Amino acid sequence: MWIRPSRPSVKHIRITVRPDPDRSPPFLAYLLDSPDVAEARAIDWNRGDAETSTHLYAVDGDAETFADMARGTAGVESVALSTTDGTVSYALVELRDERVRVFAGAAQAIDRAGMIVRRPLVYRDGLIHGHVVGDPAVLQSTVDELPPAVDARVDAIREFPGVRVNPASTLSERQREALEAALALGYYETPRTATHEDVADELGCAPNTAGEHLQKGEAKLVRAGMEALDASL
Repeated sequence: MWIRPSRPSVKHIRITVRPDPDRSPPFLAYLLDSPDVAEARAIDWNRGDAETSTHLYAVDGDAETFADMARGTAGVESVALSTTDGTVSYALVELRDERVRVFAGAAQAIDRAGMIVRRPLVYRDGLIHGHVVGDPAVLQSTVDELPPAVDARVDAIREFPGVRVNPASTLSERQREALEAALALGYYETPRTATHEDVADELGCAPNTAGEHLQKGEAKLVRAGMEALDASL
C-alpha cells in the first residue's frame, strides 16, 4: 500500500507483518504459530552495539519451551526467563543480529531517523501487529525495505496524535489524587473494600466532592481508553 502524504505531517501507521516461518528462527515461529501460546509481546528491545541486541518478550503460554528453543538457536547468546503465578512469563533474549538474520534485516529497516516503532509489538495467530509514527516518506521506505522473510501490510494511516498519548495528563490534580486514593484503598477491588466516604476521608473533603472527582476522572480515562482501542483495531 502506497502512503500518499497530502502535506508535511506526522503519520500514525498501523501495520501487520506476516513473517515467513521457513525463514524465521524457530523460537519466533513458535510465538507466532504454537497453540500453546495465546499471545506474545515484544515489550522492548535495545541494540547495545553494532552486533548484539537484547529483546524483552512477554509470553502468555508455554514460555519454557520458547526459552529452550531460543537457547538452542545459533546466534542467541543468553536467555533469562522470569515466570509468574499467572499465565504470562517474561524472557530477556540477547542475540547477535547477523547470526539471526531476520533481526539483522529488521534492524536495518527500522533503525533510522524520521520514525519510531511504538512498543509493544503483538504476536498473535501467525501475525505481528504494530504501530509506527513518523514522516510518511520514511515510513514508506521502511515498508519497502523490510527483509524477504517479512510480508508487511499497512492497515490504517492516521494523523498523529489521533488519540491522547497520555490520558493521565488530562486529569486535574484533585482527580488524580482521588483516583490514586481510591485505588490504594480498594475502591476498585471486587468485592469493593472502600467507599466514597473512605476516599473523602483520605482527601479531607466531603463524600459528594470525592464522588465527583472520581466520576470525572474515570470518564476521562474511559474515553481515552476507548479512543486508543479504536485506533488499535
